[in-house]
Amino acid sequence: MASTIEKKEHSQVIISLEANREEFDKALKAAYQKNKNRFQVPGFRKGKVPYQLVCQYYGEGVLYEDAINELANTQYPEAVKEHDLQVVSRPMMDVQSIDENGIKYSIEVYVKPEFELGQYEGVEVPFEDTKVSDKDVDDEIERMRKRNASLEEVTDRPAQEGDTVTIDYEGFKDGVAFEGGKGEDYNLKLGSHSFIPGFEEQVAGHNEGEEFSIEVKFPEDYHAEDLKGADATFNVKIKMIKCENLPELDDEFAKDVSEFDTLDELKADIRRQREESVAKSNKQAFENETVRAVCDNCEIDIPDAMIDNEVDQMANDQAMRMQQQGISLDLYLNYIGQSMEEFKESFKPMARVRVKSTLVIEKIAEKLDPEVTEEDIDAEIAEIAKSYNMEAEDVKKTLGDSGEFLKDSIKAKKTVEYLTSKAVKVAPKPADEDKKLEELDKAVEEDKKSEE
Repeated sequence: MASTIEKKEHSQVIISLEANREEFDKALKAAYQKNKNRFQVPGFRKGKVPYQLVCQYYGEGVLYEDAINELANTQYPEAVKEHDLQVVSRPMMDVQSIDENGIKYSIEVYVKPEFELGQYEGVEVPFEDTKVSDKDVDDEIERMRKRNASLEEVTDRPAQEGDTVTIDYEGFKDGVAFEGGKGEDYNLKLGSHSFIPGFEEQVAGHNEGEEFSIEVKFPEDYHAEDLKGADATFNVKIKMIKCENLPELDDEFAKDVSEFDTLDELKADIRRQREESVAKSNKQAFENETVRAVCDNCEIDIPDAMIDNEVDQMANDQAMRMQQQGISLDLYLNYIGQSMEEFKESFKPMARVRVKSTLVIEKIAEKLDPEVTEEDIDAEIAEIAKSYNMEAEDVKKTLGDSGEFLKDSIKAKKTVEYLTSKAVKVAPKPADEDKKLEELDKAVEEDKKSEE
């Protein structure tokens, strides 16, 4: 099989292929065998029309599409392997000629882009060593108190922020009740901002058993089209007011909410857990910033096909997560007023970052060629098993023949660890300085455009 390639801009490759007449005739007969039950000719039973008669009666062209696919299914993979192409797009076929000499056709694909690495060792990376403060510990203790608070009915004062009120309500627009605007025995925590702006604030100050009306304005971005920016009146009745009764902060509290006997022991454990979490978060943030800095040091002309593939993957992942929570993607899109195209478009900036990071890490991994041991593989499998709450043996069975993929993943992790170990930690720039630099960059760009 003869095949040649032509490399074009933006990582586009044209693979030129051909087959002689004998090879093409063989493909035509294979296409005939595949489709012979479709052909009907007077005097012959279905599926019994001879090949030559099919070509005479229908024309040889009726078999071309399947015959060309038959050829391409063999020739295309061989050409990809022969020219060592890393294809990242669906192949697009174009037939140049079919005649007595055979067939000539081409397949257009996009491949992983070629690029030069910039500096990847010793890059300067902003790092902020976040510490756990006494306030962090106290705040967590306070959250635990609120989670374990009891609700007590209040009858001797009006409702106030922090209270939970049980209410009946009905909303009206221009004097007419609107759909979804009515509720009974609804428990609303004042200050939670779970209702439209102004509603909770106007419920506060009223007593149990009181009936009253409040005026509100729906936000301009409200999900219901007919209520966006609309003025509305709600008739409200407070049926009950309850306030939080926080438990005393003492050793008994520690015993009730944990396995510890004293409050000091509970606080020490909270600090330990927070410090582990913060250390992990600091490490992850530094790794991410290191990869970003390394990627910033090289330019890559990424094919749109790679971005689109990543967008599809991200959108599918999001849809699966929502499905696990019992939420339909179509229903969600309808709620937020987005089309599928707009939904996918929102993933593009992050998809571009991910693809570039993957390409850069892969290329550095090729240069470093970190060793992957059996211990590394077992540790990776154990980590996967833990995250999915599975047994390690079950993970191995699920992975099957994905050994190379697992090794590549481990190599990527080791490469990031190497880059991080070589990175230079520097103090992060103040937020206002970053803003000034962005404004300066914009001004420079505008000057360039005006000069052009």
